[in-house]
Amino acid sequence: MTRREFVDRLDTLAAQVLAAAARDNLRGTMTVEEKPGVGRGPFAVLEALGRLLCGLAPWLEAEIADPEELAIRDLLGAQARRAVCRLADPAAKDYGGFGALDQPYSQILVDAAFLAQAILRAPRALWAELPEETRQNLLAAFRQTRRIRAHLSNWLLFSTEIEAVLKKYTGEYDAHTVRGTLRLLDSWYCGDGWYSDGPSFAFDYYNSLVIHPMLLDLVRAFPELVPAELAEHIATRAKRYGQCLERLIAADGTFIVTGRSMAYRCGVFHLLAMLALEERLPEGLSPAGVREALGAVIAHTLTPASYRPDGFLAIGLCGAQPRLGEDYICTGSLYLASAAFLPLGLPAESPFWADPDAAWSQKRLWAGENMPCDHGIA
Repeated sequence: MTRREFVDRLDTLAAQVLAAAARDNLRGTMTVEEKPGVGRGPFAVLEALGRLLCGLAPWLEAEIADPEELAIRDLLGAQARRAVCRLADPAAKDYGGFGALDQPYSQILVDAAFLAQAILRAPRALWAELPEETRQNLLAAFRQTRRIRAHLSNWLLFSTEIEAVLKKYTGEYDAHTVRGTLRLLDSWYCGDGWYSDGPSFAFDYYNSLVIHPMLLDLVRAFPELVPAELAEHIATRAKRYGQCLERLIAADGTFIVTGRSMAYRCGVFHLLAMLALEERLPEGLSPAGVREALGAVIAHTLTPASYRPDGFLAIGLCGAQPRLGEDYICTGSLYLASAAFLPLGLPAESPFWADPDAAWSQKRLWAGENMPCDHGIA
């Protein structure tokens, strides 16, 4: 898949959400699909914007030479900034509802963290270019989320992502929260790049969706709190899990469907896309091979059948499959699919985009290539 094809797919994913949110009318436009009676509506706007911008952010920050791509990016970027202004404004219709913290395990913590991750990934486009009033509103909102108790799971990393953005823009942070999360996550390491999601292991994609990406963010944000040896372990484990992820993509571009949250579609390859963006792919993985693997996954999961007639995503993996929606899934949740597009933050001349097409591991192996064995790590 070419860079322009990535851009066009991302434009299709983002345009409906950002156009409505820029008009302060996402809440009035996006009908919320969910399990009957679950009541995810109050969170849907924050979910859709936080998760969409999480994947969009590096591209919004990038230097782009191609005039057609630049025009698309600048339109979406301007809409994104207007959307964030509304999201942070308590008087706006699309206000994110950051003050609704009466639930001890509020979903607001989750999606405020994805918004924080987006801001960390685009400090110019999604922070410096915002009005000062919006920046102060966001900081107040992030501080409010400290009142939310996190589940003993990957949710602990949502709290540290909030602390990271507060540290970057105010200098303040809760070191106790950061140290506690580091200690628990390290105790949950199972081996071969995999962490359990809390005390019990689950075979799903949360190592990619949240655990490794936000652990890497934590190390980058708090070097004074992370011992050098642990930081090295975290980086090594992330690379190994990236290898595992790439191996899960079949020769035809489908992938193993296992565990919860499969309605995030191609977003389950968040970590692989992040390693590509940061140009630290594991040994043995070529940038062009990862580009083609991610492109194949995107092509399978973001098809015309993936969208409702109103242009918003439908719950499903490769079409409308509402039974894949857990109690915590609604229309807004689905926009974490944007995470597969992180490498658009790389310049067009980078090897990821400029190198000739290459096959990924399963495609190479099933074509009969004599490849080395795969080996795990401790």
